[in-house]
Amino acid sequence: MDLSLLKDLNAPRRARRAAILATDLDDGSSRLFHEGDIADGELAEALGQAFRTGRSGTAEVGGRKLFLNVHLPSPRLVVIGAVHISQALAPMARVAGFPVEIIDPRTAFATPERFPDVTLDAEWPQDVLARRPLDGYTALAAVTHDPKIDDFALKAALDAGCFYVGALGSRKTHAKRVERLLALGVAAGRIRRIHAPIGIDIGAATPAEIAVAVLAQVIQSFRSRGLEAGEAAA
Repeated sequence: MDLSLLKDLNAPRRARRAAILATDLDDGSSRLFHEGDIADGELAEALGQAFRTGRSGTAEVGGRKLFLNVHLPSPRLVVIGAVHISQALAPMARVAGFPVEIIDPRTAFATPERFPDVTLDAEWPQDVLARRPLDGYTALAAVTHDPKIDDFALKAALDAGCFYVGALGSRKTHAKRVERLLALGVAAGRIRRIHAPIGIDIGAATPAEIAVAVLAQVIQSFRSRGLEAGEAAA
């Protein structure tokens, strides 16, 4: 591989951005595409599918055969709240390939005994996220039901373009949350990205069932990146 191309590929890796190295199998030439780059027709379709699935492989584009080598950052799940839902969600998410980080300043809840083998921070979200910023390959689930803890994290997730943002609470609770986020300067279009009530509607009642619904929604959001309709960023 050309050294300059390798350097260009390593930069998005370090920044946790997706990239695809497209190699023409006829003449051996290569080109690097970053997620969000503008492409047309068959190429755009092939790149979009590769970015969504994360699978490398060949694609027929304009009568030429390309090998698309996909480089995606590892997705992660940040959970705000060391609650019963989080206890059920953490091991499920790990099996599904989503490393979990749990943040909760309430030291009575955020204990290693309740969350073994999990990255756990008994601190305020604003302090933790300053050290480990959110990004487009992060999912955030806010489940404390406490605005003092959840609201900052939700705003940070929307600002960072997290691929999934969910919040526990009824529609009435969420309506009040929307008012608070608007007061914090978050645009209405971004607030509409929040999945609230959190999780796919499967009639979940127990913490474990809610965890299943949340994880299913996280996976759905991850695999449908770029296909969302009507998602405003302004």
